[in-house]
Amino acid sequence: MSEIKIVRLIAGYIIGIGFFVGVIPALIYSISRFFFWEISSTPIIQFVIAGLVLIWGFIFVTWSNISLLIKGKGGPTEGFGVAVSPKTKHLVIKGPYRFTRNPMVFGMLSVYYSFVLYLNSLTGLVFVFIVTIIAVIYLKTSEEKRLERDFGEEYLHYKRNVSMIVPLPNSWNGEKNSNTQ
Repeated sequence: MSEIKIVRLIAGYIIGIGFFVGVIPALIYSISRFFFWEISSTPIIQFVIAGLVLIWGFIFVTWSNISLLIKGKGGPTEGFGVAVSPKTKHLVIKGPYRFTRNPMVFGMLSVYYSFVLYLNSLTGLVFVFIVTIIAVIYLKTSEEKRLERDFGEEYLHYKRNVSMIVPLPNSWNGEKNSNTQ
């Protein structure tokens, strides 16, 4: 990878981490504290579930980023048609991508839902649900269109066989193209 691509990749991760790990959780916290409404009165169960969902989310975020970098030869950071990090060169359909087309989104939403559960906030839950709807709309109108342009029938075949966000066990292994990552 050239020096420029490495700098763009690092910049993309810094921007992404700042927004998805800084800005959105800060909004969740602010909304949760301002409009507090209790979800559960059993803290230990809520904390255990929140912790498990948090770990699950971080696993998916990390695993999908590594898969994109190694197998896809690029990064995840593109928003609204602006590529910050280099685009992936290969459609990644293995690793976490065999369970969901958007494992990073699933992972971050899991982190947000676990945070809301930890905060014990119904209004935070409503806010994260709205973020989920916005994510789905963005994926449908922007991300999927780009992937269709970049990878054509290969992506369309993948899209027909793999869940959009929620990981579902399936036997799909990308049998159509043996050279696909």
